Amino acid sequence: MPIARGWDDAVTVTEPPGRPAHRAARLTRNRDFLLLWTGSGLSALGARATSIGYTLLVYWSTGSATAASLVTFAALLPNLVAQLPAGALVDRWNRRTTMLVCTAGRVLGAGSVAAVVLLDAVRLPHLMVVAFLEATLGICYALAERAAVCAVVPRDQLGAALAANESRANAASILGQPTGTVLYAVARFAPFLFATAVHLVSLVTLLFVRRDLRAPRSSDGSAGGLIAQIREGVAFIWGKLYLRRALCLFAASNILFQILGLGLVVLVKDRDGTPATVGLLLAVNSVFGMAGAMTSNAFLRRWGIRRMMIGIHLAWAVLMPLLVVAPGLVAVSVLLALINYGAGIGNVAGVLYLLRTTPDELRGRAGSIFTLLSSGANSIGALLAGFLLDAVRIEVALAVVGATMVVIAVFAVLAFGTRTAAQAERAEAAAERADAERADAELAATAAGRDPHG
Repeated sequence: MPIARGWDDAVTVTEPPGRPAHRAARLTRNRDFLLLWTGSGLSALGARATSIGYTLLVYWSTGSATAASLVTFAALLPNLVAQLPAGALVDRWNRRTTMLVCTAGRVLGAGSVAAVVLLDAVRLPHLMVVAFLEATLGICYALAERAAVCAVVPRDQLGAALAANESRANAASILGQPTGTVLYAVARFAPFLFATAVHLVSLVTLLFVRRDLRAPRSSDGSAGGLIAQIREGVAFIWGKLYLRRALCLFAASNILFQILGLGLVVLVKDRDGTPATVGLLLAVNSVFGMAGAMTSNAFLRRWGIRRMMIGIHLAWAVLMPLLVVAPGLVAVSVLLALINYGAGIGNVAGVLYLLRTTPDELRGRAGSIFTLLSSGANSIGALLAGFLLDAVRIEVALAVVGATMVVIAVFAVLAFGTRTAAQAERAEAAAERADAERADAELAATAAGRDPHG
């Protein structure tokens, strides 16, 4: 499904004339994409298993919640300090080599933790260093993999590919932490040995990807220094009005989702629920988020990204205030499931919007800025959630969230519902379809070993 993009980055999804609607099914026969998808999914599963493994290992070994929080802090710190340099480096390096090196580093990191646990030589500084390095390598890998998808998937299948990736992430969230917990119950080293094994399999899958994953050089032929490349990425994002607005909307809604996440725990406890109830509701939310990602392509084909941005925020503006008057936990769970269903769709739409409006040579940097804003918003949201829920009753906090979401939805309508945005979409749709067909022809020629320009 080609994306029509205007000069002002208004985006929609359209189906070009003469192309069969079932074409997206070919994604399941795209060898390179399946190798990337499988390898990345295994790495994500291993990372989820070790995230809970670190907490269990440190707390059960030391009995100190502070020690456990230090390891968690070390694992989260790269989200704030490594994103921008990682994006610039990913755009500078060969993306296949980047993913191979990062995966090899994660194999060594997880393997070293498994070894020290087996030897009964666990040390907090070692765990903090490994957690920091693994998270940094994971960031580099994710940015390179996201950009590499564009090299192995035709433009009209990019939406389906991103939906599959988002579903994979939700599946890893659902399965990863329970897997890590069960493995830890079997043996303390088991989550880390499991992560070592799946990272190793992921490394092997990358070796069989045939497509050239190198990022194109800048048009001026000069790479520049790292700081200059970061500035170029920031300037690009800042210069794209609609992309900038989309990122701001997502950052704002992420803050509210953090408050809802902690609010769920408070709500369940206040209504005499149990920790198992919280776990069940979180699992249901992840399942619905995965379902949203899996069905996002159908919505994108029908409505386009611009209308999706408006529709999702309006839906949240209706659903979030209803949490205040929900009569019981069943009603709360239904509302949260629907909210997370929209989040699954929105995540795919947001990443697709980012990739389709960003040149290939800037995708690493643009992705790092996108993730940095999301991570920063999550951090702010987590902090605000604690203060808000300690200061007021849960019903008041939910009312604040609902009212804020209404304001954000109004901004979404004003940002993407203008006549200028709609006109830009229609005006550039034909040109974008032609670009997509030419890109597909070049991709097919490259895959067949021919000179696409010959």
